[in-house]
Amino acid sequence: MPEKFVVPQFLDNEDKILGPITVRQFLIMMGATLILFIEYKVLYFGYFIAAAVLTVGIASVFAFLKINGQPFHIFFINFLQTVLRPPLRVWHKELTDLELKLFINTKVEEAPAPLFTKTHPVSTHLRDLALTVNTGGVYNADDE
Repeated sequence: MPEKFVVPQFLDNEDKILGPITVRQFLIMMGATLILFIEYKVLYFGYFIAAAVLTVGIASVFAFLKINGQPFHIFFINFLQTVLRPPLRVWHKELTDLELKLFINTKVEEAPAPLFTKTHPVSTHLRDLALTVNTGGVYNADDE
């Protein structure tokens, strides 16, 4: 009887800690709260309100927004990689006249002789062995 194994399902679901809030979302919002506290202590109140709206907006987008079923930070990293990398990598190697002349004038060297040569057996006893196995040992090539 084959053993039964439990196959894990829903591997892409994140663990929920507070209702519908995941660990990642909670940590992002805690980081945003820390940044808001620093902004409150450093900035004047008018500037703090502007910075707080921006900070909460960015943190909310990174914590809760999903694009194509993926968290926003994955989408954002993919977007940055697409923008920063060149779209097409082409190597345009052009040989100079000197390189072409050297390439044409080089002599093709013959392959060196092999160090070892494999000798094939004169005759194989595969047919005899097959007959011995098939007949259950009744036929024996050595007897003949």
